[in-house]
Amino acid sequence: MTTIDPATARRAEPMIPDWRPRLLRLVNQRAIVRQKVTLASGQTSDYYIDGRSLFLHGESALLIGEALFQLTHDLQPQTIGGPEVGALPLAVAATMRYFQAGVDMEGFFVRKEAKTHGLQKRIEGRLEAGWRVVIVEDVMTTGGSAVSAIEAVQAAGGRIVAVVCLVDRLQGAAERFAQMGLVFRPVFTLKELSI
Repeated sequence: MTTIDPATARRAEPMIPDWRPRLLRLVNQRAIVRQKVTLASGQTSDYYIDGRSLFLHGESALLIGEALFQLTHDLQPQTIGGPEVGALPLAVAATMRYFQAGVDMEGFFVRKEAKTHGLQKRIEGRLEAGWRVVIVEDVMTTGGSAVSAIEAVQAAGGRIVAVVCLVDRLQGAAERFAQMGLVFRPVFTLKELSI
């Protein structure tokens, strides 16, 4: 597994220097839906942050890859992923950006439960015992979906070095990961969004 060394450190500079304001603009334009919804946490909200409208869009996906790279490259992870379905395009965007930086990065996603056919795996992609792992998710409320993925990764022998999300709704996820002794790095928090 290749890691960032001094010879490739220059590639850790942002390929897109203005990635953060551009991505924030796209989150505000494309992802905020104002309607009453029930969240995965069971809580109700007057708005929804639709991550899928971001990672299924070319410019947004490119900027997400840059964001995930910038928030994680100092940790020298060996694989990146998280709960299905949201983590899959995030992991792809991140692994592509790592490749551009000269780093051989693997990706994975965690199913809610193992398939009953085929290889019957719960974790799809590459994750080996002892690897340094970044867990990714699009939007965090309480962090429950990520915790389920974390437990599966730890059971497989992965070492979690950070949890990263595109948007932290500021409703308990940060505190939950702090109690677990995990580094938590949101790209944006709710306070930065136009809600």
